Amino acid sequence: MVRRPVAWIVAVVLFAEGLGVAALNWFMGVVVDRQDMSLAGLDPDVMSTSSKVGGIVFGLYFVLCGVVALLVALRDRAPAGFGRVLLISAAVVHGLLGAFAWGLLGVSQFVFMVVVLALIVLLLMTYDARQRPAAPAPEDAKGDGGGSLAAPVAPAPVTPPAAPTTP
Repeated sequence: MVRRPVAWIVAVVLFAEGLGVAALNWFMGVVVDRQDMSLAGLDPDVMSTSSKVGGIVFGLYFVLCGVVALLVALRDRAPAGFGRVLLISAAVVHGLLGAFAWGLLGVSQFVFMVVVLALIVLLLMTYDARQRPAAPAPEDAKGDGGGSLAAPVAPAPVTPPAAPTTP
């Protein structure tokens, strides 16, 4: 039985996004190569190659983030160390991409980036809350730990020190 499906959803979304980013950049590289376009005197072959390589690297980054989310789902515990840093960096990247998408592409792409950002943050927060220890139950005034239902006693208020006097 799957208790927390958010990790599975994040993994699938990040895998799909990684493949989509790589395919889109590869397509843009092919378009630049076939039309022999140049931007400000840059070599079209360099632009095509850099678009393809950048797409592959960025796609692999998202796939690696998806692998971390998949491991979180399989192990049913919070990511630690490098995996946690990787997911946090993916959340930051989606926040930045969302800001750029709002201005350059439109509202629907912005909403997609914000939804993925929210899913990643939800993944990090739900598993993080599960790892924190519960607060200990307050003991009664006798200190025997009997578990009385009496209200806890408030601590005495702190008073400021007395003002110095001159002799």
